[in-house]
Order: sequence, then C-alpha cells, then structure tokens
Amino acid sequence: MNAVELAFAGAAEQARLVAAGTVSARELVEVVLERIERLDPQLRAFRVVRPDAALAAADAIDARRAAGDPLGALAGVPVAIKDDAVLEGEVTAMGSAGAGPPATADGEVAARLRAAGAIPIGKTNVPELMTSPWTESLAYGATRNPWDLGRTPGGSSGGTGAAVAAGLVGVGLGSDGGGSIRIPSAWCGLFGLKPTRDRVPLAPAHEAWQGMSVFGPLARRVEDAALFLDVTSSTPVPSGGGFAALARAAEPGRLRIATSDRIPPGIL
Repeated sequence: MNAVELAFAGAAEQARLVAAGTVSARELVEVVLERIERLDPQLRAFRVVRPDAALAAADAIDARRAAGDPLGALAGVPVAIKDDAVLEGEVTAMGSAGAGPPATADGEVAARLRAAGAIPIGKTNVPELMTSPWTESLAYGATRNPWDLGRTPGGSSGGTGAAVAAGLVGVGLGSDGGGSIRIPSAWCGLFGLKPTRDRVPLAPAHEAWQGMSVFGPLARRVEDAALFLDVTSSTPVPSGGGFAALARAAEPGRLRIATSDRIPPGIL
C-alpha cells in the first residue's frame, strides 16, 4: 500500500493496519503530516497542526503494540478536531481572534477519542463563531473545497470537511446545529451524521446553540463514521460489535434524498 492509498484508506482500515503491524502509527502520522504540509497551504483546512504531539502519541502506541498491550479501536489513527471542541494545550478559537487561553484539559469528546487511541492531528477552521454555512473568517482566511479550490467546502464544519475529503485524515470531528455537518458533507462528497442529542458528549459545555448543536463525525465511509460513534457515544451502542459492525454487515439499500429550494431564514 502506497502513501496515497494509506491516506485514503479510511479510519477503520487504518486502525486495522496499525493493529496488525502492517503499518506503524508513526508511519501513518508521517504520511498525514506530509500531506498536510503539502496541501493545506491551498486548502486552509487546519487552523493549527500538532506534529510533535502527534508523533509522540504515535510512538507511544507503537510501543504499546510492541509490548503486546491492548490497543483502542482507533489506535494510531490521526483525526481532525473542529475548532469549537476543547483540546488540551490548544485555544478554542471558534474562528475568532478574540479567543481565550489554551485549554488545560481535553473536552469529553476529545478525551474519548484519545482513549480509543486516536491521535488529534490538529484543529480545523470554522467561520467566526460558527455562524455561516461557509468557512471563512477575518482571523484565519477562507477554507477551500478540495474538489474545486474556487469553491467553499461549506460550513460551519468546513475545515473538517476539507481535511477528510482531501485525505488529510480518515475521520474528523464536526458539530451541527442547523446543517454544519450535513452541508460540508454534501459539498465535499462525504458521509456526515448529526447524531441524536446527547449521544456524543458536549462537556465541558452543557449545550450549544440553545440545544440544537451536537458533535458528530465526517468521514468518507459509513464504517468510519460508525466507528467514531462507537468510541464517543454516551448512550449504549448496539451489541455484537457496535455501529461499525452493523455498517460492515448491512447493505446500503435504497436511499431517499430530500431537497429544498427555500433559503433558510437569516442567511441573506
């Protein structure tokens, strides 16, 4: 498997390769960091990238595997964190230059991803205060769609959408109140899911957008999004291997697609 195939393999397959020793966690992180360094100056998917922390985490996972210790379901897999989620050591900028100091601890969703062995590779760009369905701010510029650099990836989880679509990560964290996962997923050709309220924890926040916004995954494959839910869910996951096992076993079936030609209030 070459570097491009590995980058686009998806989070679930990347985790299987690391667990089997076919690829080391360090090798996987190095592939991702090289792609980010080469492609992200055009995309602006990431506000901040954490190469040193990511490589240190990868080395720790490789050491655990060498010692025969159990690995988490996402061990060694680089993930993108939307910049409205709290990540230890990083500012939660929310697209604004007026953000506070770096966080002293992970928010709950980041902590659960780390506990499963996922490696936060960086925080992704959002529109200022997540208020628009495109991703652009005065502080951090405009994020571009990997399919067409003249277009937006949508928003507000546009940075995560661009990162996943460009093969910079296999799965990423987004949030959605009025379409902020669903819009980037549609515009970037991804699978995105707005989970049921309280399925993925918002802590340290009690709620967001008056209870409308939740955290959820953006991925290129249903299995990758399902695996994200398996490791982050606050409510019981299905028995027999969780959501990811169901995704692997089930046929997609017929799809129903709803469209609307009405503009949401407040957009224009």
